[in-house]
Order: sequence, then C-alpha cells, then structure tokens
Amino acid sequence: MKAFNLSAWAVRERAITLFLIVALALSGAYAFFALGRAEEPSFTVKTLTATVLWPGATADEVQNLVADPLEKRLQELTWYDRVETMTRPGMAVMMLTLKDNTSPSVVQEEFYQARKKLGDSAHVLPRGAIGPFVNDEYSDVVFTVYTLEGKDAPLSLVTRAAETVREKLLHVPGVEKVAIVGEQPERLYIDLSHTKLAELGLGVTDITQAIQARNDVVDAGFVETQAGRLYVRTRQPLNHPDMIENTTISVGGRTLRLGDIAQVREGYEEPPEFLARHNNQTALVLNVVMRPGWNGLKLGDALSHAEESINRSLPVGLTLTRIVNQAQNIHAAVGEFMLKFFVALSVVMLVSFISLGFRVGLVVAAAVPLTLAIVMIIMLVTGRALDRITLGALIISLGLLVDDAIIAIEMMVVKLEEGMNRIAAASYAWSHTAAPMLAGTLVTIIGFIPIGFAQSAAGEYAGNIFWIVAFALITSWFVAVIFTPYLGVKFLPDFRVTHDQSPYHSVRYERFRRLVRGVIAHNKAVCAGVVCLFVLAFGGMGFVRQQFFPSSDRPELLAEVTMPKGASIQSTAVATRKVSDWLQKQPETLSVTSYIGGGAPRFFLAYNPELPDPAFAKIVIMTADAKQRDRLRDSLRQAVGNGLASEARVRATEFVFGPYTHYPIMYRVMGPDAQTVRHIAQQVSDIVRADPDTRQVNTDWGEKQPSLHFVMNQGRLAQLGLSPETVSRQTRFMLQGINTAQIPEDIRAVELVVRSDGQSRANPARLLDQELVASNGRRIPLRQIGVLEYHSEEPVLWRRDRIPTITVQADINDQLQPPEVTARLDKALRSLRAALPEGYRVETGGNTEESAKANAAMAPIFPIMILLMLGVIVVETRSLSAMTMVFMTAPLGLIGTVPTLLLFHQPFGFNAILGLIGLSGILMRNTLILIGQIHTNREEGMELFDAVVEATVQRARPVILTALAAILAFIPLTESIFWGALAFTLIGGTAAGTVLTLLFLPALYTLWPQGKSETSR
Repeated sequence: MKAFNLSAWAVRERAITLFLIVALALSGAYAFFALGRAEEPSFTVKTLTATVLWPGATADEVQNLVADPLEKRLQELTWYDRVETMTRPGMAVMMLTLKDNTSPSVVQEEFYQARKKLGDSAHVLPRGAIGPFVNDEYSDVVFTVYTLEGKDAPLSLVTRAAETVREKLLHVPGVEKVAIVGEQPERLYIDLSHTKLAELGLGVTDITQAIQARNDVVDAGFVETQAGRLYVRTRQPLNHPDMIENTTISVGGRTLRLGDIAQVREGYEEPPEFLARHNNQTALVLNVVMRPGWNGLKLGDALSHAEESINRSLPVGLTLTRIVNQAQNIHAAVGEFMLKFFVALSVVMLVSFISLGFRVGLVVAAAVPLTLAIVMIIMLVTGRALDRITLGALIISLGLLVDDAIIAIEMMVVKLEEGMNRIAAASYAWSHTAAPMLAGTLVTIIGFIPIGFAQSAAGEYAGNIFWIVAFALITSWFVAVIFTPYLGVKFLPDFRVTHDQSPYHSVRYERFRRLVRGVIAHNKAVCAGVVCLFVLAFGGMGFVRQQFFPSSDRPELLAEVTMPKGASIQSTAVATRKVSDWLQKQPETLSVTSYIGGGAPRFFLAYNPELPDPAFAKIVIMTADAKQRDRLRDSLRQAVGNGLASEARVRATEFVFGPYTHYPIMYRVMGPDAQTVRHIAQQVSDIVRADPDTRQVNTDWGEKQPSLHFVMNQGRLAQLGLSPETVSRQTRFMLQGINTAQIPEDIRAVELVVRSDGQSRANPARLLDQELVASNGRRIPLRQIGVLEYHSEEPVLWRRDRIPTITVQADINDQLQPPEVTARLDKALRSLRAALPEGYRVETGGNTEESAKANAAMAPIFPIMILLMLGVIVVETRSLSAMTMVFMTAPLGLIGTVPTLLLFHQPFGFNAILGLIGLSGILMRNTLILIGQIHTNREEGMELFDAVVEATVQRARPVILTALAAILAFIPLTESIFWGALAFTLIGGTAAGTVLTLLFLPALYTLWPQGKSETSR
C-alpha cells in the first residue's frame, strides 16, 4: 500500500479533510436523531395458520377427512418445513412453518402459494366443511395494546365505541392496522316452546322459512323518469325485536303472529368463543400494529396525544386504557443502552487521555465519535434502527474502535521523537501500519461472518452484530489513516528529539524487554504451558452452564390457566377469575389482563400466541420491573402449590429472548398409531417427571372425553317420514339453536338464532324425552326412534407432518439451564428410544432444538469464514508458516473465557458463542499486526531473535492500551441480562489474548519450524 499514501494526501489537502470531518460529524448527529428506535430487532416469523370448520364431526373425522388432504397440499411447498395440526370436534387448525433458512424475501410468496393450494383444495373437503380460513398475518407484532371498558355499559355500546376508536387510531401516523379482540358477537334469539310448536302443528322449518322470506334482499325494480331513476324498496329489515315478533306465519290456512308463540330477546353468542377481561372487568382489546420501519418513540408520542383526545370523546363511563406500551419499553431499553454506551465511550476516551497524555489522547479519542458519526450515517442509509442488537454491537465495537487510531498515532509519535517532521511521520505511519491494520480489521470482521449470514431465526435476530461491527471497524480504519494523521499534525505536541536513543529504551521498556527475552529463552516450556492451559480450558467448558437465549427483563409476568382438555370456556373463565382475583391483591401487580379461550396478542416478537382453545387462558400481569416480576412469579407458584385454582394447571413464566419455545423441555413422541404413541408418551412423561429439576410435566393431548351418540332406528325413521338430517336439525334446535338470518345493525350483521326455550335446553340428561315433530305434525319422543350410547372421544389431536404426535413438555428449576436438564434426560431416555417399535421415535424439541438449529445454521459458514481469514492472512504475511501461526491463536481465547464464565457464574449460550467467534478475530488481528512488525524489523536487517523481541516491545503499548480500552468498554455490558455472557466472554478472552500476544506469540514464533527462513524477505 505504498503506491498511494492516503495519510499524506489527508495532511496535504487539509481544507478537504477538515470539511469532511465537520460534514460527517454534523451528518452523523442528524442521523443519530433520525434513526428509528425499537426494543428488539425484527425477524421474520415464518408461520401461517389455516382454520377449517366442520360442525358435527369428531376430532378423528376432522383430522382424516379435512386436515389430511390440506396437509398433503402444503407439503408441496418449496420451503416447507412442517405442518402442526390441532383438531378438535368440528374444527382443525393447521400451523404451517417454513424452513428456518428460508430467505425473508420469499416468505410472502410462499404464503401466497400456501393460500392458493389451500383454496384449490376446498372442493375435496366433505360437504358441510367451512373454510379454509388462512391467517398469514400471524407474525404481526402488536406495538400498543389498549383496553376499552365500561363498568355498567352494555357490551354492544362498548363494541360500537371500539369501532370509533379504531377509526381514529388508524389515522395516527405510523399505525398500520388496529384489530379488535374480545368482541362477543351479538345475537337475536327466538326462543320457541317445542311443545307448543307440536300442538300447533308447526315445524322449525316453517318458522325459519317465514323469517328468511321476510328478511331476504330482493330487487323490487325501479321506475325510470326524466328526472332520474327511482328505486323501489320493499324490504323491511328485522332489526328490532318488535318487528320480529310481528312476523306472521301461515300454516294450514291459519295465520300466527310469531310473538304469540315465541319470546324474542337480544343477547350475545352462547357460549362465547373468546373472552377478554381487564382487572376482572369485561373489556375489548385493541391491538395497534406499527408500520414497518417507523420510529417507535414517535408513534408512542402520537398515540399518547390521540389517546387523550379519544378519552375526551368517549361516552360517559367508557375508558380507553393503554396496558402494553411498546414505546415505553423502547425508551427504557434504548435509554439503558445509551447510558451504558456513553459510559463505555467515556471509559475509552479516559484511557486514551491517561495513558497517552492529554493532547495525544485527544487525537485518539476524537477518532471514536467521528467513527460513530459515520456509522450512524451508514445505519440510516441502510435502513437499520437503534435496538437491542445494534446498540449492543456498537458497545462491542467501542472496545475495538481505538485500536487503529492508537497504532497510527503511536507510530507518528515514535517517528516525531526520532526527528521526522509531522507530514513525514504521518506518511510513515501509513506505509508501515496501514496494511497490517487493514488486514487485522478484515480478520476481525470476518470472525463475525457466521452471525451475519446464518440462515436461521436466531441468525436473523442477531445478524446486525456482524453488520454494525463491520461498519464500525472499516470506518475506524479509514478514520485512522485519513483523519487521525490530520488531527495528529494539528494537535500533537512538539516532542523532544532523541536521535541517539530509541523511545523504546526507557526503564519500563527495558524490564519488559528482559521478560520477552526470558520467554523466548524458555520458549518450549512457555508453549507447553499454554497448550496445557488450553486443554484445561477446553475441559473446563464441561463445567460451564449451557444456554440458548436468556430470559427477558421485560416487566410482564405471564400466567397460563389450562383446564382438562374438552372443558368448557365457562369453567375456564371461573378458574381464571380465581387466579386474577389473587393477582390483583398482590402489591407487585399494576394490572391484570386475561385472555380466555386463546392466547394473548403477539406484543413481544419472541412469543407465539396460543391457538384457540376453550380450555386455555392467558393472563398478562404488568409489574414495575423485572425484580418485582420475579417476586410475583415465585409468590404465584407458591399459591398454586397451596391450592389456588386447583381444578386447573396454572403456570407462571416470563418472556425469553430469541426464537420462541413454549416450554424449555419438550419431547415429541411420533408414530403411526395414536394409542401406541399415547403409551410411549406416558413412559416419556414418567421419565421426565422423575428428574428432580423438572416440574409442570404435561402433554398436549389429554384424556378422552365422553360424548353422546344417538343411534337412530332407520326403519322407524322411514315409517315416520323422518330423515337423519331432520332429526339432527331438530336436535340442534333444541340444544344450541339454528342460525336463520343476518340482521343488519349499524356496521354489524347480527345473527338471528331460532332455538328451543330454556326449559327444554336446561337438562341434557332428559334428551331422550325431547319430542320431534314429524311431517304430519305428530309429536315423537326421541326414545321411540333410537337409543343413546355413551362413547369416549379424543378432545384434542395433534399431528406433525401428518404423523400423530404427542408432545411431553415441562418447566425446570429456575437455577438451571434447559441444555443441562435436557442432556440428563436424553441419557435417561436412551434405553426407551432403543426399544421403540419400528416407525416410532422420540424427538427432542424446545430450547435444545432451537439452539441446535441456530448452531447448525452457522456451521456451513465456518469453512467460508476460515478460508477468507486464511486468504487475508496469507496475502498480508506472504508466508504459509506465519498464516498457520496466526490461525492457531484463534481458539486460545478459551484460556481466558472459561475461567471468567465460571468465576462469574455466567452461562455459555448463543450470545457467548458470538463473543467467542468475535474474540478469535481479535486475537488473530493482534497476532497479525505483531507478525507484521516482526517482518518490518527483519526487512530493516535485524536478526530473528532481535526482530521478535523489538517487535513485541514496539507493539506492547498499543496492544495493552487497546486491550484495556476494550475490557473497560465491555464492563457496562456485564449488567445486561442479554449481553452479560458475551461481555464476560470478551473481557476474559481479551485479557488472556493480551498476554498471549505479548508473551506466548514470541515464544511460538521463535520455536516455529523454518521460522527464520520463512520470515526472511
């Protein structure tokens, strides 16, 4: 890099350089305030759901006749990974998940193909099946959750107000959509006495046909006049109970008024499909979704202003309350990291001032904000936001940003002390340090490549670590070779020229020189000692706790209430009320929101809402902070153990960073026969339950539930002129009712339901005493046309890739990590797995599976990373021997990492892996720069021994200073739940790497075979 001297150009063209410094600094400040803010980075949730209804069918029938043909079509997708299907009586819900390495850019196309294939297959579904209904917005992340409630207000009024609120929120800049959750559909019920119908000789069909005839929309034509077209309207909508009661029915020459034989009343869907409560008050929930790329803090402010206006305009008694405020979480997260960021920045600059002196330190320290300003510009241009990952990556970069500036300014200072003028010293720094600095920078960046290009959810989540570090380090190199020499020429003091003595001959340098000579003299012992330390560290990894992603520090506590499969939503609501009543009495609780009949909205990216299930409820409890959350969690678990809502399984958890898993421990038992799978799952459950560190062990199927089968006498039906369909319709009329018509009311269509009165529906045990009406008007008790049998049915069935699957799932001791417990359980399950019949298997899921996916996604990139590293190193060193030596230092960071993790009780998870990968690049960078200095000394005529010693002495101060700056910069991150393990990894590894660079590498270099001949140029 001697043909064009960029440093010399920068100090020669001072006006241009100064202009660039000012322009970039101002642009960077603007970019910082213009960048979007978010709590978490986004990653693509590659899942859609499809629902099909088949009223009256069993779970088995739905699975075999509805779900199976649709699953087959979905398996044809290019990026298909799996379909998990839950079937209940009358309903199937399929969750299609694409492969983890599916590019985000093709996900929507795959979803379109899935929707098309499902739609094309609708004609093969059995008659009476409704759907499929596809939800490809399952991955929407809710930015803000509101509740709308009124203590004494009817739910219909709250619903109308919710529509008005939604319209106003949709006009707030940055809002993409607003969904209303918890609405109970309105109904108009016509309650008929089945006995009275029989006495009058009326059938249910007569009633429904009369209502439909009056309510149908029929074109009555129009009159064309010169003035215009006049439409004739004959329809009188049945939008009020009085109008329905006045409907006339003509049968057998008689005309009857419906109100004389029926009671018409307004109500809501019975039983409800889904309920929402806020602080035990029935409420509607409004989920606000932010537009992609919008600034969350700006949207939060805009919603706050809109909220004030909306509350003023609401009817008396109604209140709009924000229960999830993502803007507040973003502000807290960004604020916390900005504080840590500026602390780290201050530490780096302070180290520069103290170690280098004020004026030299000022030149080095100035490189940091200038580099960051340029990085902010790049982030703005490339569409990145300030979030947990990018801010963490910036803090990681802080410890590395001053490396190049220190090296460049160190060389300038040395040459100034030797008598060079300022421009010549700046030029010398370029010609002798720019190339090794660039090579070292590239090696460090390449070390993060597996993170940036891993095709997985975890890689997409954390991928910006690579890009931000790359932007920062490349920028820092340009700053070090362009702006640092310019600032050095301007601000460095006048040094006393010492022509007769090198600056490296002070007392401290002489002591260090003696140490290096002693190390080289005992190079075999030193190398053997380092090898032993590495082996010990490698073995010590077995004692470090394993982890995938840590728990979140969000203040929400999550409670799940799970009733036995097949339970009614009313019984679930009762159990949920008991838990929420207890929670509201606790001092840590700020608010309690219950979602009964399904999961909560996805207001945290790493959470998958549970599928609709009347036996399930999710409670979201807001607390002040993570400490109070944990205290309330422990109290709730204790209360559950003491009998709180003993009829249900109550589970208390918190959010976890990274890809979602419902339970930390999950085992899938799969095989062709459901009963065999159930038997194996019971064995797996027993083994999991026997482990002392597991709790809440359960499966996702449940016990079989009773059902009533009315077996009809077909001959008797024929004699009476009845058909099975007529019997089924009249039975449904007596029990739930029949949807007859839709009545328009404002912007809603209200279902009109004809059903038997309450007396007939009250006692299912008297079902056989109910009377049907034959075609001739004769009343016939059900017992005369059939018998009632009690059968047992599966309340819920699960399949994965069309294979019956039962998942055994469990929580664990909070003091342990899932990989520890899973490894122990895998050993306990080994004999069971070996004895499984052919076609059956037990797969490990949960946290361990997701961790394996993330690691597997990075594995194919490691060869590319290694090849690129070796290419950069060999181009810089021009030596295969030196290349091998540099590469061998990459894993030695374990020597410092393992003791640090053990000492501070830190787990080794995905983040620590990222730190270890980056650390390997840092170590190779230091090694590469030191070897570059050795080569320079050899070119100047030094013998090998002297060249190694002097190169180590010359590089000692910049290596120690950069290591100290990095270590101190990483310290603020140690308090972070998310970044703690990574910070400790880098701190321990950097400290050990400094020693390795300054002591082990000289010993290794002089011991290396053919080192002398290969390093000669």
